Amino acid sequence: MKGKATEASVNDRYTQWKSLVPVLYDWLANHNLVWPSLSCRWGPQLEQATYKSRQRLFLSEQTDGSVPNTLVIANCEVVKPRVAAAEHISQFNEEARSPFVKKYKTIIHPGEVNRIRELPQNSKIVATHTDSPDVLIWDIEAQPNRHAVLGASDSRPDLLLTGHQDNAEFALAMCPSEPFVLSGGKDKSVILWSMHDHISSLASEPGSGGGSAKHSSKIGGSNNKLRDSPSVEPRGVYKGHEDTVEDVQFCPSSAQEFCSVGDDSCLILWDTRAGSSPAVKVDKAHDADLHCVDWNPHDVNLILTGSADNTIRLFDRRYLTSGGVGSPVHTFEGHNAAVLCVQWSPHKASVFGSSAEDGLLNIWDHEKVGKNGSKPSNAPPGLFFRHAGHRDKVVDFHWNASDPWTIASVSDDCGSTGGGGTLQIWRMIDLIYRPEEEVLAELDTFKSHLTTCQA
Repeated sequence: MKGKATEASVNDRYTQWKSLVPVLYDWLANHNLVWPSLSCRWGPQLEQATYKSRQRLFLSEQTDGSVPNTLVIANCEVVKPRVAAAEHISQFNEEARSPFVKKYKTIIHPGEVNRIRELPQNSKIVATHTDSPDVLIWDIEAQPNRHAVLGASDSRPDLLLTGHQDNAEFALAMCPSEPFVLSGGKDKSVILWSMHDHISSLASEPGSGGGSAKHSSKIGGSNNKLRDSPSVEPRGVYKGHEDTVEDVQFCPSSAQEFCSVGDDSCLILWDTRAGSSPAVKVDKAHDADLHCVDWNPHDVNLILTGSADNTIRLFDRRYLTSGGVGSPVHTFEGHNAAVLCVQWSPHKASVFGSSAEDGLLNIWDHEKVGKNGSKPSNAPPGLFFRHAGHRDKVVDFHWNASDPWTIASVSDDCGSTGGGGTLQIWRMIDLIYRPEEEVLAELDTFKSHLTTCQA
């Protein structure tokens, strides 16, 4: 009975959301996925036109085994601000694919794709995590396009990063300044690699390649192709967690500093110059498992964490603990299920997003906390936009660095619609985030224009 009531409330929420799409959004594309994608990442922008741009989007297909799991490279048309007509963006069929998203290439992935990360130094290179100890590196332009049919052999990764002693499924990050890769896993370790250690053209834009590397892998025992992939061993192994490491992130201003969170409720800061032990360990960062972490690219003192306790916490690394436990600057409470993903906006220092198992993707501004003035508000402090277009858990989202305020988000809909997933690419209307005085001035001009037209 409880399940049916929840389903009804989710459907009511969705119906209400869809009726408000023309008012709340500048643009929205809804793309039905036959198989859920556990990760979504923007790739490089390919071309700019007057009304839209074309950009790569990395997705995956998590199948039931009747066809292979895949890594999907799509080309996405991103409509520019103030171009789409309000009536068009709300007229979509939930079961249909979007004309804005076209599959460009399919890679048959050895195991399901849990996480995708792109290498900032070379837009052709992505890393993936699956249910194995290795990180898989792919040169997406060099990889052949495959047809994912039952019995098809797996694609061969261009490189394997080895070193984990147990499966490493989710925690994966790329360094903004150097071709370094970071991973965490069930072996409670955080591992660092450098792509420089693979003597080839992989970690730099096209140039001369070749060179020797080890050949080994612990995944896909029956798959000889994986054993043929060259591999790289770690630069460093960092131990300090007492349970599975769920997420990792580099400090935006230093390739030597990074952080990690895990099922032990700990947030740990590391510095390679200080050895392989934690630089700072926050023992009780949350009241439950930590699922995600992000480091502010505009203010390196600020770190966000998301947890199974349904909250997001903002930490200042200068004042991480008090009395031996985590002492956040603020705790954001706007989800009623486990938080799965947090990410700072690449364009505004105080803004971030959070997605959760409740099907919501919330957009927050920490500078708005305590600044409501005299206006009464039922919204949690800091929350200024709620994307309710998904009807099941929002497993991942990614801000578009090339297109301000544009977000791609994916939900795993197996619990609500019996299978598949939904990709949504959306941009809230700019009246929501622009300075109030600016918006009022524009509305005033519009009002005068209307008055003139009526006269």
